[in-house]
Amino acid sequence: MNNMTQQSLTFRMPAYAVMEKHKYGLFTLFLLLYLITIFLNTLLITVIHQNKTLHQPMNVFTCMLSINEIYGSTSLLPAVMSVLISEIYEVSVKWCMAQVYFLHTYGIAEFCILAVMGYDRYVAICYPLHYHSIMSNSKVVKLVTLASLYPLIVFLSFYSLTLQLSFCGKSMPKLYCVNMELVKNSCSNASYISTVGLVLILFVVVPQVIMIVFSYAQISKVCRKLLKESQGNALKTCIPHIISLLNYTIGSLFEIIQTRFNMSHVSVEVRLFLTLYFVIIPPVANPVLYGLGTQIVRVQILKYFLKYKIQPKLVKAVTAA
Repeated sequence: MNNMTQQSLTFRMPAYAVMEKHKYGLFTLFLLLYLITIFLNTLLITVIHQNKTLHQPMNVFTCMLSINEIYGSTSLLPAVMSVLISEIYEVSVKWCMAQVYFLHTYGIAEFCILAVMGYDRYVAICYPLHYHSIMSNSKVVKLVTLASLYPLIVFLSFYSLTLQLSFCGKSMPKLYCVNMELVKNSCSNASYISTVGLVLILFVVVPQVIMIVFSYAQISKVCRKLLKESQGNALKTCIPHIISLLNYTIGSLFEIIQTRFNMSHVSVEVRLFLTLYFVIIPPVANPVLYGLGTQIVRVQILKYFLKYKIQPKLVKAVTAA
């Protein structure tokens, strides 16, 4: 297939046809979710940036997570809304290929950041007296750089195989583009990409899982030696991270289920929820967990809105919540 034909090719998105009767209502819902995601994550980043008391490693990683949530949501929701209100449910090959890169790097980066945050909790709980010497500014910069560049470089190395393909197929069954559906539309047999994709998992899943399991194994070991009250205080700082991990795991399972099994017998509403969970729920839930779920951040957010110094009694009531 020549380059001119390749550039003009579009993919049909039949999944949008089943939403035809409710497309304006869904458009409004997606727009609202997108605006909420941008607002919550931007608010959290702004509050942390403007308050020097919050310039701690964990909050730096929280900002990274929020930036990634904005990145992931922007990669998906504007495109979904655009296709949804169009007369023809189609996307260009060039945009589809770009979206695959954006969404996959979002997912890998999310897990990398969560793994780094797990390591931070391990150092904070297991080595509290040496926390600032271990999590020095230079080490934080290295971890931020690693979590930012690793997903971009590793996935691009794999994705370069797909970028070399020509496409003869014209259908993308999901609401957004994913790599293996793109490969299925290639003019040639590219099953080898699926095999290479399994190898990719060793690089984008296994190291992060090892870091998270090791961190929480050590945290659990240390907590067993603490007094009950100290155990509660230590574990409380891990709750937002644990919930974020559960959210990520659930979203990943939903994605795997849809990719590996025939979902034609499942209702449209359920399939829509499973499809969008991964890029809608975490971006909304995480800033709430790390904003309202963290005492010192919660107080600073209230100060930010009230625009004046919170009275001691109010601070005490908020931090005790």
